[in-house]
Order: sequence, then structure tokens, then C-alpha cells
Amino acid sequence: MSTPASAPSEMAFFSLLVRCGSFSAAARDQGISTPAASKRLAQMEARLGVQLLHRTTRRIGLTPEGEVYLAQARRILADIDEMEQLVSSSASAPKGLLRVNATLGFGRSQIAPLISSFVKRHPEVQVQLQLTVNPPPLSDDAFDVCIRFGEPPDARVIARRIASNRRLICAAPAYLERHGTPQVPADLMQHNCIGIRQGDEAYGVWRLTSAERTEAVKVRGSLSTNDGEIAVNWALAGHGILVRAQWDIAKYLRSGRLRQVLENWQTPPADIHAVYPQRLQSATRVRAFVDFMVAAFSVAEPPQ
Repeated sequence: MSTPASAPSEMAFFSLLVRCGSFSAAARDQGISTPAASKRLAQMEARLGVQLLHRTTRRIGLTPEGEVYLAQARRILADIDEMEQLVSSSASAPKGLLRVNATLGFGRSQIAPLISSFVKRHPEVQVQLQLTVNPPPLSDDAFDVCIRFGEPPDARVIARRIASNRRLICAAPAYLERHGTPQVPADLMQHNCIGIRQGDEAYGVWRLTSAERTEAVKVRGSLSTNDGEIAVNWALAGHGILVRAQWDIAKYLRSGRLRQVLENWQTPPADIHAVYPQRLQSATRVRAFVDFMVAAFSVAEPPQ
């Protein structure tokens, strides 16, 4: 039987295995063979007397017992890491694993370069960056910091604004020359509007506000995607009108490749926040990373 001292390493291995999604990927991360990774899980299950994962030739899936184990393991590992930082004589120096989530386009263009600078300043921090189309649910304990757009989530987490942001309505000049420029929100219903299916936002409905007046416009178009970068490229090619974050299109507005329309109408808030669990608010690595993001974006905001 395993000694209690081996439990944290087992929990860390299991959490990694689930995050990687396969024995081969987890084995590569650990520098071991795939059979060795499979054997390690089998030994865990034998010791616990339960099956933690369903296995097929291509994927793994959590059993009900595995879901319980994973949730508790991630909580315990986070507590251990925080405890070690608090009692360490070098607690003021950020160190340890930091798991960051961001959206695909923004994460690739903005967050990844900043992480490169962050780890140069704090070499004892190991950062795992995962980019996803949609942000993970608040109940998911797989990340320490999530970079999110829009209204801050509820009180279960801490949300610190790292940058102001607006969603702008725009199109290529060539499209507007062919089809005309919308003057009021209702005009959008006569245009080809490029759809982006992301998050929990109502797809195909654009909500615009001017003064105290709000209009919900049902838009249609021949193109839609869940990738914002693809949608921007379609707009650049003249396929239609797009609503997109200022951070993603500022350079095209400056160059004239895209032109803003309905400038007097505002879309829902899209400020950028660093979101993290309340239990990590005293974690040095988290505080250092969020402070670094705030400072970096304070001098890098897109032009108005």
C-alpha cells in the first residue's frame, strides 16, 4: 500500500492526466512512457479500490468516482501550494505552477507575449496557458486565472479589470460601397452580418444602446464561426458587417481596412478582467501575475 506521503504526487498526476486527455500526452509531459503512465493509474485505482477513468483506444473519461477524486484533488493541491508559499522564507518571490486560460485570438496575440515577459521576470513560476473558444465554467477548478471579456462573473470569484474594451460595429469600405452604410440599428437587418458563436451570448441578436434607448436587432448572414480571427478576416475580405472587440480590430481601423459604423450606438460592456478564485487571492504567483497584466495593459490600450 502507498504511504500517505505519495498522495499529493498521485493527485497531481491524475489532475495532469485528465487535463491532457490521454495517457500519451500525460506521459510526454512527465517524461515517461505511455505504458508507465497507464500502469501508474492502474496502481492508484487498485489502491483506492475504484475505477477512476473509462478508457477507450482514443480517449479517457471520468467515472463518477473519478469526478469526485479530481475535484477534491485539485482543491487539496491548491491548498498545499498556497500553504507552502505562505510558510516559505521566500514567500515574497512568486513561484510554483500558474494555470492560465484565455480565449483563442486574444490569448494568442496579447496574453502569450506577456506571459513570456512575466516568466523572464519571475523565473520560479511555471505557467501553463490553455486557449479555448469559450471560458471554462466557474465551477471548473482547472485554472488559477482566467482572462475574460464582458461583465464580471458573480461573487464566487474575484474579477480585476485589466483593460477597458469596447465592441465595435465595422465593415470593409468595399462592402459599404456596394451595400450602403447602416444609419440606424434596424438597417442591419438588410445587411449580411457575420456571426460569431461564442460563450453564452444570444447568437444572432445584437443589442445596441444610445442614450437611454436600447434596441435588440435580429441579424442574419451567410457566414458564421466560433473563431473571432476568422470572422475578422471575412470582414476584411468584404463579406459583411461584424461586431468585434476593439483590441482585435484597432489596427485595421487605423489603417482604414475596416470602417466603424453606427458610432453613436454602444454594444454591451466588454472590458477585460482577470478572474480567479477567492481562495487564491493571497497566492503570491496569482497576485504577481494579475498585477503584471494590469501594468502591461495600462500602457498598451488600443487607440480610441
